[in-house]
Amino acid sequence: MLSFATDVPALLLRLDPNPYHHGTLGAARSLGRAGIEVHALLGSARGPVGRSRFLHRVHTPPRTATGRPGGPDRSTAHGALPDAALERLLLDVSARIGRPAVLVPLDDHGAIATARLAPRLAGRYLLPAVDPGLPARLADKAELGAVCAGAGVAHPTTVLPGSAREAGRAAAALGLPVVAKWSRPWLLPPGLRSTALVRTETEAARLFARTREAGSALLLQRRLPDSAGADWFFHGYAADGGRFLIGGAGRKDRSWPPHTGLTAVGSRLPNPPVEQAAARLAAALDYRGILDLDFRFDPATGVPHLVDFNPRPGAQFRLFTDGAGLDVVRAQHLHLTGRAVPGAPPGHGPGEPHDGTGRVYVVENYALLSALLGPRPPGPADGGAGVANLERGPVARGPVERAWFAADDPLPGLAMAAGWLMRCLVKGVRPSCPSERLRARAARAVRGRAVAPPPPTAAGAARTAPPAALPSPAPEAESPAPVQPAPNTQPTPHTERRNPCTTS
Repeated sequence: MLSFATDVPALLLRLDPNPYHHGTLGAARSLGRAGIEVHALLGSARGPVGRSRFLHRVHTPPRTATGRPGGPDRSTAHGALPDAALERLLLDVSARIGRPAVLVPLDDHGAIATARLAPRLAGRYLLPAVDPGLPARLADKAELGAVCAGAGVAHPTTVLPGSAREAGRAAAALGLPVVAKWSRPWLLPPGLRSTALVRTETEAARLFARTREAGSALLLQRRLPDSAGADWFFHGYAADGGRFLIGGAGRKDRSWPPHTGLTAVGSRLPNPPVEQAAARLAAALDYRGILDLDFRFDPATGVPHLVDFNPRPGAQFRLFTDGAGLDVVRAQHLHLTGRAVPGAPPGHGPGEPHDGTGRVYVVENYALLSALLGPRPPGPADGGAGVANLERGPVARGPVERAWFAADDPLPGLAMAAGWLMRCLVKGVRPSCPSERLRARAARAVRGRAVAPPPPTAAGAARTAPPAALPSPAPEAESPAPVQPAPNTQPTPHTERRNPCTTS
């Protein structure tokens, strides 16, 4: 039985203006169901999260002329709220709460800034005793390779080009297609994606040309091949010495967009190589607090490579809930208020009934898109590189938790469904929406099978498509996304149009 200090409230901090962040809702429900008074400081007051009955009060920053969070002193480049402004805002919210609260950042910007501000927030907020500069270093993708090397954790080969020409050459040297990432995604302006698949040298050069707009460096990373069950993640809460009080591995069964997007359906499963890599990393860094790690297995070697380090809860953190109801957000509240955190660290008795093994987490809106338009998810017989490393047999499916719909808190789910549907209707029902896009995709596939292309000739070689072994050229910025005939659909490049039915 978990024993919470219910007299200590919690403040959820999310500065990103996305109103459809299901991780924020999960944190509100998790703490609220434990009898804790939950406040939220959100970048956007609108949206379904604020309708949760488990939120005591929603606080919002002052608005700028553009309608984004900030105020008159919102002076940093690319819209990031300055530390001084955030400090004043947090102190103002603390005064309204009236007593010290556990602070839970839910995005990179919040995690980085509150770690730096922790000494000045002492007495008002309870925060893990992490090194003030560590979250910024870990969230910066340009630093991740060195971090992994120091901890003995595999990381895909990564290049930081110094010019557009160098970006094109580096992409070719890594082997097209390559993954392109902006090193500090929390600085990105609206409309620029943090991660993209680059298929040509020209596309890499054009993306590099947007460096000033992005506000951080462009990274090009070797793309580990797609394979069933290759994408895994780890969630944990670490105390002194990087020692996990709670943690576990999970498999990304479906994502949206496919292969590079967020988790649409995930399963909690034991995976010793992932758990051991996470433990080495946390110990080497003396990391303290909640972390969310993303891994991809190399099918050629069976080794998990760390591709992302989030120094805060991931949106799917509720997947890692044990039989006693303990998750990383609850563990942080227990630990920071001096209460005992029950449970064993990862690698000690995984697969026991109490640890949540087999649990499934479904994000309804993205799961629907992924089921209609994405590849087939891995099954028990084709778990892929990641499952090949498991030391146990098949795991029975456990309880299913839905991100939005809950019987004891129905309004957020209903508001999400209404808003999601309205977004599709307002933007227009085009081939980008599920039903029309699915029909268009099927029609193109049929046409492709019906008309086989003639073999290239010397005269017509310039007009023929590139060979199948080479990546297809990137589409023009205003063209619809290309459809891959293989069932393992490639992620969309940065030039493609967003799906209007996607809410974030």
